Amino acid sequence: MKKEQIVLGGGCFWCIEAVYRNVKGMISVVSAYTGGARANPTYENVCSGATGHAEVVDITYDADVISLAEILDIFFVIHDPTTLNQQGADKGTQYRSVIYYENEEQKKVIEESIAKHQNGFADTIVTEVSPLGEVYPAEPYHQNYYNLNAQQGYCQVVIAPKLQKFMMTFPEKLG
Repeated sequence: MKKEQIVLGGGCFWCIEAVYRNVKGMISVVSAYTGGARANPTYENVCSGATGHAEVVDITYDADVISLAEILDIFFVIHDPTTLNQQGADKGTQYRSVIYYENEEQKKVIEESIAKHQNGFADTIVTEVSPLGEVYPAEPYHQNYYNLNAQQGYCQVVIAPKLQKFMMTFPEKLG
């Protein structure tokens, strides 16, 4: 097993987490905060927009099963990377489209993926690409949120369609 890490933000972390929990090759998928200056932020801190942190998903995956390029293909299908600091009704810097990388090799794959996927969008991809800093796991009630709350309104209206889009677009990646 070849363990690798990538941290993705594409709006509410519940959405991104719900999808990647279903992707073949995932070792762990954790809702988290990163990208800001405040140590040990809380959900309330991050929602204020004052911390600089984004809601993200900290993914550890088996690179022998799935490549970073494949992970990014999914990422660019399940969220809108052309809206600055917003996904649907979720607005604020904490909902920005962002990819945090560990090394220059990952950065190169990310830049190639953005160039590849730009052709599929009329508007410019505004996904931030930044080096990975400290990652703070979100509170326990945010972990595995969709699976534990699938009947909740937000889950039905916002998360379920993203999950369905993933399943229909990438059936071979279902884990």
